[in-house]
This record gives sequence, C-alpha cells and structure tokens, in this order.
Amino acid sequence: MITCGFIGLGLIGGSIARALKQNRNDIRIIACDPDRETLRLALLEKTADMVCENPDESFCACDYIFLCAPVSCNDENLCRVISYKKEGCILTDVGSVKTPIFKQIEALGLTDCFIGGHPMAGSERIGYANAKASLLENAYYIIAPAAGVSDAQADAFRSLILSTGAIPLMVDCQKHDYVTAAVSHLPHIVASSLVNLVRDHDEDGLMKAIAAGGFKDITRIASSSPVMWQQICLTNTVNISALLQDYIDSLCAIKRELDNQEPDSLYRFFDSARLYRDSFIDTGSGPIKKTPSIRVEISDQAGSLASVATLLAQNAISIKNIGITHNREAEEGVLHIEFYEDSAIAKAVSVLAANGYTTHLTK
Repeated sequence: MITCGFIGLGLIGGSIARALKQNRNDIRIIACDPDRETLRLALLEKTADMVCENPDESFCACDYIFLCAPVSCNDENLCRVISYKKEGCILTDVGSVKTPIFKQIEALGLTDCFIGGHPMAGSERIGYANAKASLLENAYYIIAPAAGVSDAQADAFRSLILSTGAIPLMVDCQKHDYVTAAVSHLPHIVASSLVNLVRDHDEDGLMKAIAAGGFKDITRIASSSPVMWQQICLTNTVNISALLQDYIDSLCAIKRELDNQEPDSLYRFFDSARLYRDSFIDTGSGPIKKTPSIRVEISDQAGSLASVATLLAQNAISIKNIGITHNREAEEGVLHIEFYEDSAIAKAVSVLAANGYTTHLTK
C-alpha cells in the first residue's frame, strides 16, 4: 500500500487524488485542508481515507507528500510537514513556478527527497468541488527532481504520475519557469488585459452583448483565480516581465505596420502565426497524438445531437467523445465528434453525407 498525503485539496490536489484513487487500488490518501466542507466531501466520496485541518502525525505514514496549497503557502506548509516526514518519503509540489521552492529546498537540505511537479492542466473553475480524475488525462505533468534525488526515486514517482493518466515530462526547474511564463503565465495577462480593455471602452454595453465565440475563446482564462495569478506573477516576475516586454515590442511593431498601411507586413504577421499555430495540431511527434475527429453542421434545435449520435451507432461507428462547439464565428460545423481510430472518419463522413449532413475534417 502506498500512502500519499495532500496538503491542499483544491482543483489540482483534488484531481490528482481522485485520479490515483480511480486508477489504482493500492493507494491510501491522507488529505489536509483548512476547509471543513472539502474534507467532508473527500471522505464522503472516498477520495480521502483520513483527513485533518492541519498537518499532524498522520503524515508520518506518507510515502509521498503533495504540496498543493497556493504558492504563497508552500513555504509555511513545507516547514510544518518536515517534522512528520519519514525516512524515504518524497516531497513534491504542483506549483506553476519552480525556482522559489527549489531555493527553499536547498536551504533546508532536502535536495535528496524533493521532486518538483507541475501538472499542465487546469480550469477557470477552482476548488475541490470542481476536481475530477479526468483533468489529468493526456496532460503533460512536468517533473523536476532536485539534485540529490536518485534515479530509482525519480522513476518510482514517474510511475505514480503515469497512473493518473498524465504524461510525465522531465524538465529543469529554471527552464520550466521560462517556458511556462511564455505559454501559460503571459497568456493570462494578455487575456485579462483584453477583457479590461473592452470593459473600459464598452460605454453602452454593446461590446459585451455581441462578444462572440472568438473573443470568449481567447479570454476564457481571464475567469481564473485572481489570487493564484497574482502569486504567480510575483514569483515568476523576471521571466514574465522579459517576455511581456517582447510582446509589447511586437505589438508596437504591428501598430506601426497598421498605421503605415503595410499590407505585406500585415499578411506575414497573420500567416506566420497561422502556420505555427496549425503545427501545434498537425504535429505527429511527441506523446500526445492528434485525435481523429470531424465537425458536423447541425440545426440549432432539440434532438439534433442525439440524431447524429444514433445514426453513427446504428452503423457500428464508435464515438470517443461528442460535444457542441459554441463558437459559430470561426468554426466549420458546430458538432465536434472524436473517434477511436482514423479509419472511422471515412465511414462516418460517408454515412452522414448519405443522410444529408455536411461534415468538415478538423485540422
């Protein structure tokens, strides 16, 4: 039996705990969280086997201790749990910024038992009530072992993470902070800035009223926890600030080209972005493979989705996932269907076309 302790059972901690419980039968979980309702639900749903509001002697049994509270609480929680850590127990975190906690680990002499972690998954919704085991499926889980961690310890932790459905990826902590500043932290600033820009210029509420799918898609993450993003900005400041300056410079360049009416430059700007963005989807390398899928034009009325699903089922075509694409502004088709195999696409397209449906292959 492997015992995992969680200090903080919010969206990420709760999702990891749920995934471990769902996918393995040799996991025992001790959950620590100041919110009593969270602990009650965790026990009721059997996500946790034991709970406490503060770290206590029950953590002496842990083989792994996950620090899942907000980044600003990690230092205090780490110091509180050290006295309960048994020999051989691995400490890990799930924070979006790695360098600060690595400095503390070095100062405390814990480099032989700390493995930094960062599941590249999340939601604009927060808290244990929104945690789900599937949140980690096919998501990269960054693993950054401290200098003194053995290969055997790192391999064992990697195996534990694999069992959650996530994809472990070894990355140096400093490189992690730079990369996540570019692909995660800066986009949150950009999204929030764009929302605030529209708010400040929306004198009569018309902008808000007609904001379509494109605007909503690129600003969705602005609904995330302001406390969490405040802390991330204050702990990964150097990387975010440097990339933000590069972004500001690029916007200034585009403004000049726009003001000067430079068609070729503007075309290259949009085309280069399109090509690179499409390469995210089309790439055949890496552990996350493209899911075979199509989009289907359906009428906006009750029963339309069910009709398509029934038609495919009657023709023995298995569906992996199906859902409505709410953005009609930029997407071809409003019903997105994923299949288990590429071979199912041709059959599905043929069946749907024969029944009057228009389909589009996804990029």
